[in-house]
Amino acid sequence: MIRQLVRSYVLLVAVAIALFTVPVAFTLTDQLRGDTRSAVLREADAMALLLGDGRAASCQALEEMAKAYDDEIQVTRTAKCPADLPRPTADAALTRALEEGGSTTDWGSSFIWGPELEITVPARAAGTDRVVGAVRILYSTDEMTSRLWQIWGFRAVLAVLVLGVAALLGVVVARRLTRPLRQLNDMASKFSDGDLTARSPVTGPPETQTLARTLNQGAERLDTLIAAQRIFVADASHQLRTPLTALRLSLDNIADGVDDEFVGEDVEQATAEVVRMSRLVSGLLVLARAEAKVTAAEPLPLMDIVRERLAVWRPAADERGVTIALRGSTDGRPSVLASSGHLDQMLDNVLSNALEVSPDGGTITVRVEPRGDVVGVSVLDEGPGMSDAEKSRAFDRFWRGQGLTGKSGSGLGLAVVKQLATDDGGTVALTDAPGRGLCVTITLRASHRGGG
Repeated sequence: MIRQLVRSYVLLVAVAIALFTVPVAFTLTDQLRGDTRSAVLREADAMALLLGDGRAASCQALEEMAKAYDDEIQVTRTAKCPADLPRPTADAALTRALEEGGSTTDWGSSFIWGPELEITVPARAAGTDRVVGAVRILYSTDEMTSRLWQIWGFRAVLAVLVLGVAALLGVVVARRLTRPLRQLNDMASKFSDGDLTARSPVTGPPETQTLARTLNQGAERLDTLIAAQRIFVADASHQLRTPLTALRLSLDNIADGVDDEFVGEDVEQATAEVVRMSRLVSGLLVLARAEAKVTAAEPLPLMDIVRERLAVWRPAADERGVTIALRGSTDGRPSVLASSGHLDQMLDNVLSNALEVSPDGGTITVRVEPRGDVVGVSVLDEGPGMSDAEKSRAFDRFWRGQGLTGKSGSGLGLAVVKQLATDDGGTVALTDAPGRGLCVTITLRASHRGGG
């Protein structure tokens, strides 16, 4: 928009300059032509009078005047004056002067003028109208051309300077006029990045002030509603933990004191559902925290965090004979930009899902791959994998795939991973693992500072 305003402003100034400068330049050019023609014509008429007089003094005066023109004076020999001057070439102009007694002006070109201005005038006998000869002046237009360049060049340079100043002033004015719009755009950009606290200053013309107030009020209302929703989800999830823990303990006590096989199966099924509900509540709490205000990303030692999380999950994997292997740049120390605790939660959710779908005796492979400005962490399992339709829904909340160990997942794991990765400026992708299974790749921005 700034460029359009500046172009429009410069175009208006250019039109104004053209309207006021070009006509003046043409007028000065025409005036230069007229003044030069009049001056040369007066000289030619004066010489014609001397030529027509024919007396010795007049002839001598004619020769003296001709010397000032550097052999650019031509006269006929038909007059009484025996002036030793070049004779003009016989042409239409000379014929007209001798036979018709008319003067002729030839600029030598149809465009402004040529190299020489040629003026031919008749010479009449003293006191009569009888034509006795002719005088022709060949006047060089070099000085006129130099003057022409001064006329147009000065105005061209002046126009360029004025346009340059107009462009600078246009930039200043345009930036000042569009400042309220840029502030509104900055607010919208922050809003799209998840910063619901962004507000726009109420400045500028009345129209932009009204728009800024409306957007600020809408943002305030939206921020309040979303904050209330997050508080509700977090409080509800937190409050549900205690009764669910008590319910599970009660079911465990009942299972210990029941000898009936059928009752024991019911109690075991109820316990599994309570466990799944506990995971669901925990997932809701994590997701509510993930959707809260994003904290600033900081350089984190990737390999240290990966090794730490693998050490936490290996005991659970060992119980089922599942091997967790680390591959990739294990000798390097790549760092990534992430908020504190985000990477831990992402790895926990992905490893939990991988362990959920892995068959007994299978292998979970964790691969770290630096890729220039980003670093990828891939977790590959040997489970049933996902179809393209399932991959398209995998990040939906409460959607659960069919794992080998049942349906104990909460359906929030990958949704949490995507939310945390997005907050840190990263991505999450699902692809097929080589052979069989699913590959979950978390890509985060690399930090060029060394990790601790």
